[in-house]
Amino acid sequence: MSSLEIVTGAGPVGSTIALQLAGQGINVRLLTRSGSGPEHPLIERRRVDVSDPVALRSAVDGATAMYHCIHAAYNAADWKRELPAAEKVILDVAASLDAVVVFPESLYAYNSDAVMTETDPRNVAGGKRGVRTALLNARAASSTSTVSVVSSDFFGPYVRTAHAGERMVPKILAGKKIRVIGSADQPHSFTYVPDLAAAMIAAAHNPALWNSVLHAPTGPALTQRTLADAFAQAAGAPPAKVGVLPAWVLDAAGKVNTATRELAEMNYQFTKPFVMDSTASEALLGLEPTPLGQAAGETVDWWRAEQARTAAA
Repeated sequence: MSSLEIVTGAGPVGSTIALQLAGQGINVRLLTRSGSGPEHPLIERRRVDVSDPVALRSAVDGATAMYHCIHAAYNAADWKRELPAAEKVILDVAASLDAVVVFPESLYAYNSDAVMTETDPRNVAGGKRGVRTALLNARAASSTSTVSVVSSDFFGPYVRTAHAGERMVPKILAGKKIRVIGSADQPHSFTYVPDLAAAMIAAAHNPALWNSVLHAPTGPALTQRTLADAFAQAAGAPPAKVGVLPAWVLDAAGKVNTATRELAEMNYQFTKPFVMDSTASEALLGLEPTPLGQAAGETVDWWRAEQARTAAA
């Protein structure tokens, strides 16, 4: 493998991948429009609009792996307008380098009525879910080598805007009540972001796994209440105080509020079991999910460090 690898986007996934690669002694070029991202001697941060093929091509010479972790605003219209075009640019540029492109992927394209596995069809149509189906199909049709690594809802360091991010952890640390969507007691898979990042890196470095869809190592399904209690225990705090925002409230609010409507589209994930299995991919990748206690502890430590940094600023 080359000593240079490209990461696009400095959100929780992109930042974690960049740091893990640098920790392995690999030179990383992290591309964002703002030039943001974690600091490390082996991470070079550049201001690049990766939807611009000329700008992207000039920034990736010598790389053999690209991790495309840029997203768009959380609504179907923006996804449909921006994501397919951006991915085509990445795939075309990667083809000119003979590089593999690894994508983080969601479970949106799956029928979730049963436990979701790597062999399931990914063909749901309509809305944001249909956009994910179209992206997966375009990757499969591309002549560029790709890997899509599927995860469920995130938690972990750098994860802010998520069900198990700022809506949950800081409130638990402050002893405040949290409100979860749908149900606090339905089984739901949660993926620890460092496990997703490790899987993406392992897949990029193993050509035998290219041109496939894998599942990120993900532990046994939890309830939202159980995950909240794991954070509370890791923090040495009392059990989390958990309330529920019923799905029908989001549905009703979504009739007049676009942002709420986009969130309500995914209510099904929290009103019934939403469970993925990653056993087959774990065997291929040689990886296992981080134990819940460790993952919760590392998440709490990150949030506390962030709060201390903000207070000192």
